[in-house]
Amino acid sequence: MLSLVTYLKERPGARVADVARAFGVSEDELISDLDVLPLCGTSFRGGDLLDIDTDGEHIWWHNVDDVAEPLRLAADEATALLVAARAVATLPGLRESDRGALLRATAKLEAAAGEAAGASARLSVTFESEGGVFADVDRAISERRRLWIRYYSPARDELSDREIDPIRLVSIGHTYVEAWCRRSEARRTFRLDRVAEIKVLDEPSEPPEVELRDLSEGLVQPAAEDPEVVVEVGPGGRWVAEYYPHDSAEELPDGGLRISLRAPDPGSLRRLALRLGQDGRIVAPRELADSARDAARRALAAYDGLDADRERL
Repeated sequence: MLSLVTYLKERPGARVADVARAFGVSEDELISDLDVLPLCGTSFRGGDLLDIDTDGEHIWWHNVDDVAEPLRLAADEATALLVAARAVATLPGLRESDRGALLRATAKLEAAAGEAAGASARLSVTFESEGGVFADVDRAISERRRLWIRYYSPARDELSDREIDPIRLVSIGHTYVEAWCRRSEARRTFRLDRVAEIKVLDEPSEPPEVELRDLSEGLVQPAAEDPEVVVEVGPGGRWVAEYYPHDSAEELPDGGLRISLRAPDPGSLRRLALRLGQDGRIVAPRELADSARDAARRALAAYDGLDADRERL
């Protein structure tokens, strides 16, 4: 729709059929978008919204001169952009050509922001936890080399050694590497801040041909057949929502969360229930909740047996 605005600005009175054909959409889809554009603009003060309408055959933009002027950055906007740009410029593994382009763009932004750029000079952001790992993964991808990693899995609460053929880096909240895992012989996604150790190997990276997933709906896209599990946690168990991909997390009156997620491996959630103890419980499905309680009872019985042995000693 941003491209549509530019297109209409340069073509006053454009024909609906021509615009729809240029953007590869139906005329009905285009008209639907045109119904949205009048709600957009530089602010919600009436004169700053896009005054665009159509008679069904042509499209007219009546206030181009009012809203098409270059926008000026506010102080907070300039600060946010400059701090982010300087932080990314220090990122290990960034190609020098990209770093140079970013620094040139930052200099232009500083000049345009004027006095508003002053506050950003007193702020800095660094990427400490993921920086070295990011650099090695980026290098392995560019040189087509295999990686050895020691990876922490929160679902199993354990470290495992793996050899992976990296495919691409993605950033959705955290930074991940999508790769072909030689241990599981399947495509897997690894979060960089959970990589405890990493080595770039001499072996070539040879992942099988895989279709890259559309990640616009999120990194983890459970299969429809995966069972839905509901977990309730108290304030001490809110970390579950950060470590476990989930469909929803509803606030509870006591400060906890009611978390809905899908799990192809219910056994991992039984271990989660044991780790949570009094800070959480599995609500549904009932069979999984019952098996978690049974596992807890067996664990407590084992401790009771140890206490009895100590007393005899």
